[in-house]
Amino acid sequence: MTILIIIIVLALIFDYINGFHDAANAIATVVATKVLTPFQAVLWAAFFNFLAYWVFGFGVADTVAKTAHTMEINLVVILAGVIAAICWNLLTWWLGIPSSSSHTLIGGFAGAAVAHAIAVHGFSGYIGEDGTTHYWYEIVSWYKAGKDGGMPSGVIIIIAFIVLAPLVGALASYLISIWLLNASRKNIAPKIFTVALMIATVWLVSNLMVPYAEIEKPRFDSHFWSVAFDAHNIKWFLVAFIILTVSAFCLIFSSLNLHQADAALKKMQLLSSAAFSLGHGGNDSQKVMGIIAAAVAVYINTNPGVHMDSWLDVVLPNDDKGIKGVMPGWIPLACYSAIAAGTLSGGWKIVKTMGSKITKVSSFEGVAAETAGALTLYFTEHLKIPVSTTHTITGSIIGVGLTKRVSAVRWGVTVSLIWAWVLTIPISALLAGLVYFILSVFI
Repeated sequence: MTILIIIIVLALIFDYINGFHDAANAIATVVATKVLTPFQAVLWAAFFNFLAYWVFGFGVADTVAKTAHTMEINLVVILAGVIAAICWNLLTWWLGIPSSSSHTLIGGFAGAAVAHAIAVHGFSGYIGEDGTTHYWYEIVSWYKAGKDGGMPSGVIIIIAFIVLAPLVGALASYLISIWLLNASRKNIAPKIFTVALMIATVWLVSNLMVPYAEIEKPRFDSHFWSVAFDAHNIKWFLVAFIILTVSAFCLIFSSLNLHQADAALKKMQLLSSAAFSLGHGGNDSQKVMGIIAAAVAVYINTNPGVHMDSWLDVVLPNDDKGIKGVMPGWIPLACYSAIAAGTLSGGWKIVKTMGSKITKVSSFEGVAAETAGALTLYFTEHLKIPVSTTHTITGSIIGVGLTKRVSAVRWGVTVSLIWAWVLTIPISALLAGLVYFILSVFI
């Protein structure tokens, strides 16, 4: 039980570090454009980090918890993974490198699990509980096909989104920038496109809503408020609100003078940065929830017959067996509180990289980048994919830079960031493996 408590404490410390490490992702553009002071910006971001507690479910947490097969590891594996993740996060923060806290945690968890499998079984095959031959590398859930043709999961999918998340963010911000640029001209075509987009958004979101009859645990007696505040529905309401707000601005953009347009864009940056902070809190806090849930599952598995207190009554969902997940309320509350507290602590070294070194950012570019980043995070969270908020916003900032000209992006800085992204998982995995072997000597 002592090791389990240590893991929970360290996981929350990691969440706190994640907050100040990744705070720059949400506030860099509003600070760079002087919409908010650094202190105001971190307060703004921290508030929406915490607000995500009432918006998002636990899909990403489930994916992270199943990075390694919990029936085949022990608590030392998870402890080593969390320690390695904390070390890499602190190092990259100190160097001002906006690496991915998400991939650090995934890499650490997977690396420690592989080290455990090698230590226990060596490199040769062994007979598992199912009577078939297994190998050390199978301890990690590399790929699992989606149920009923849905989105597949596994570490390979997470690695794929190292590339896909920034690409989606870049494409989305590029398209939003082009949309805004055309809307600023006195031309009827952009307005027709905008109205058509508004109609399509309302139609799509209304069709994606979960009706009252399908809500498992309604939050209110009122049907209306239960539907409105269902976690699944809130995300789609937010998507609609963001798109419709930008659309409304596009309809009047051409009638504004330069001063009025800049003032309006600065107000819209408050909305876009809030939306991104909400996505950041929802995506990254769930990863720590997943680690805590995995730790409890491993503890129960390695101590058969143990009675768990209600505050640690965690059950991992299993779609194949029809088992629904259970998570005590204090775990998500603690995780969201920790990441919000970390954001309040700031992360000014990375703010400088994100807000000025990649490309010069104005209010126009800030709105486009943050809006694209927020929409990308909402959709990937819906697909239960733990993506990097760092990669997403970096790609979005590059996308807006490309609308000016290719040379507007400082590619030397960008290449250095990409190297950090590529190396994060393998370095975290190797570090976690080393930490596992050291801990195994003493525990």
